[in-house]
Amino acid sequence: MIGGLGVGLREKRKQATRERVLEAARDLFDEVGYEAAAIRDIAKRAGVSVGSVFTTFGGKADLLGAVMSDRLEGLYAELDRLIPHLRGGVVDRLRSIMAVHYGFETRRLRLFVSYICASYGWAAERGVTPLGGNARLKQMLGDVLREGIERDEVRVDADIESCADAIVAAYVWNYRRACEPSVTTEDLIALMDRQIGVLFQGVCKP
Repeated sequence: MIGGLGVGLREKRKQATRERVLEAARDLFDEVGYEAAAIRDIAKRAGVSVGSVFTTFGGKADLLGAVMSDRLEGLYAELDRLIPHLRGGVVDRLRSIMAVHYGFETRRLRLFVSYICASYGWAAERGVTPLGGNARLKQMLGDVLREGIERDEVRVDADIESCADAIVAAYVWNYRRACEPSVTTEDLIALMDRQIGVLFQGVCKP
């Protein structure tokens, strides 16, 4: 029993350390960007040793991957609440889904831009999911388009996968405007709304 309690306590401490490191990394990536955030600075902010960081994570890329994975859970919790209440046609539904993404990621804009930059590195870094590798987002967009076929809004021969890819590509590309101080979340959503309207012309029924 005593041994079991000891193991349980060690696991709790390990988990607590992991959470502190993730929180520190998330905040630093958001404040100074991925490249400028050093492991020693993350460890200092988390109140742990550099060795403790490397015991838990393989490196900075692994940390970024874990931070973004944790954030996806929060994003999809919001989307899971939204999806059952979506109304309107295919275009309106697609726009609503992508508006939630912009609203969520622009809360920590520099963090998301850091993720984009890291995942576009010439050498794919272990731990960072490549852009476009979010299977759940593509599934969500694909489901809306397939529902559009059933509702006679989308052509039966539409290339659903390519259309979903194009929407995700436009979504990421729009973050190039993030460096413009006058651009707001609403501006990005409006831009995505126009792009979805254009893209939909390629699959909609005449």
